[in-house]
Amino acid sequence: MIEEAKAWAKRRWPALRLRTILFGVFFFVAAMPGVSAIGLRVYENTLMRQTEAELVAQGAALAATSAVFWPGAQSAEKAPAHRPDHFYQPEFTTVDLRTSAILPERPRPRPSTRPVDPDALKAAALIAPVIDRTTRTTLASIWVLDRTGLIVRGPDVGGDLSNLPEVREAMAGRPRTVLRRNGAYQSRYAFEWLSRASDLRLHHARPILVDGRVVGVLLLSRSPRALFRGLYEDRAKIALGVAVIFAVLLGLAGLVSRGITRPIERLSRASRDVAEGRGDFPETPATAAVEIRNLYDDFRAMAEAIDRRSSYLRDFAAAVSHEFKTPLAGIRGAVELMRDHGDIMSAQDRDQFLRNIAAGGQRLSHLVTRLLDLARADMARPQSHAATEVAMTVRRVADANTDRTCVVTPLLPGDLPPVAIPEPALESILSALIDNSRKAGASVVSISARSAGDFVSLLVSDNGVGIPKGDRDRLFEPFFTSRRSEGGTGLGLSIARSLLGASHGVIRLAEADTGAAFELELPITR
Repeated sequence: MIEEAKAWAKRRWPALRLRTILFGVFFFVAAMPGVSAIGLRVYENTLMRQTEAELVAQGAALAATSAVFWPGAQSAEKAPAHRPDHFYQPEFTTVDLRTSAILPERPRPRPSTRPVDPDALKAAALIAPVIDRTTRTTLASIWVLDRTGLIVRGPDVGGDLSNLPEVREAMAGRPRTVLRRNGAYQSRYAFEWLSRASDLRLHHARPILVDGRVVGVLLLSRSPRALFRGLYEDRAKIALGVAVIFAVLLGLAGLVSRGITRPIERLSRASRDVAEGRGDFPETPATAAVEIRNLYDDFRAMAEAIDRRSSYLRDFAAAVSHEFKTPLAGIRGAVELMRDHGDIMSAQDRDQFLRNIAAGGQRLSHLVTRLLDLARADMARPQSHAATEVAMTVRRVADANTDRTCVVTPLLPGDLPPVAIPEPALESILSALIDNSRKAGASVVSISARSAGDFVSLLVSDNGVGIPKGDRDRLFEPFFTSRRSEGGTGLGLSIARSLLGASHGVIRLAEADTGAAFELELPITR
């Protein structure tokens, strides 16, 4: 299922530019304050409950004050020295913008023929100064009703509000808060249309209890705290903040463009130029990111390696063509002569031409074999688990190549570490060097070794005729040989260098008083 979903997404994934992706990321980050407006819903609900909590606190304080001053009420009870757990009775908020029902605007009081409770009138007159000073600060509307729901303090004194659900709950001894529409609402701020509570009003009805019975009701109402008032008042600062955010966004986009996008585009153009064989590789941009600079350096190294490889292939192809041309020319000439003059040619001449053809064919076969060896050496890869014992391998090669014309002498210490080069490759390299020494007229070949840090250094020296100074710079070039007439191909040292290079080893010509000497650096197995 997951793989199918990934495949479906890959088939339909749009091709996006890097600057588009980065701009989308930056734009999303810049838009986060707008996205976080969803959190304002939660904050608005919190403000609503905070307003309810304030109304509950005011109502509790005023109801307690009214109970103390209510005519006929007993003297205030003294708080016990040790308060039991049920002494504290906190009231939690109940309104919720998402779940609470929103009632219509509070209707006007109904006319009533019932007389207003005189005790409620007296109590309302006593606490009127407290209510006035409270509303002056809290801005809440506070009415006082008697126990039957008639208004004793507020507009329409004597009007009946007993039909309201919150008042009925309070008359039953239970405080109640409801949400109602605010008919007097008028929009004053540009952002108020985003608020769900801007046209609502909280109504809290609280019973006044005297000696455990309901003697009256306090009806408090207030609009919730304005959510967007601060936003509207700070609109200039908010606009400045938005402008700064978008300015920073543009700056970051420019930074990304100069540090990532443009350098990558230049690198893409340069790669096409390199592929087409034209153009120079551009300099690393100073404004590019560190990773992009490293990418430029790596690509430049790769381009230089490709250029060197291309040059090597061109030179190699030219050398192969030259090496093949000589024996092919001899074979073609002998064949043409035998075809044109075979009838009048002596048996001795015919045998000579056949020997020339055979020699040319043998030369071509030998060249092909050595070219295959060189190709295998060039394609060789390091072997991570290679661990060849140098002393054992050198002694085996020395025994196999010692004869009556040339003696191979190993001069090895007993504590050489194993090297990270395949044993067949090391045997092939040493055998090729010994064979070159024998062809150079050497009668003694010595192989010495020593540990040198992370390498084992092998020195293969002989007492032959040595190497002329003029040939030393070209010694490792393919097809370079001073014994072409003897059948030399000039590939032995090239193959040895490729085999060693595949294992991160090195071969070089060393200084020698007599004969020739080659130094091999073999990496130690880790």
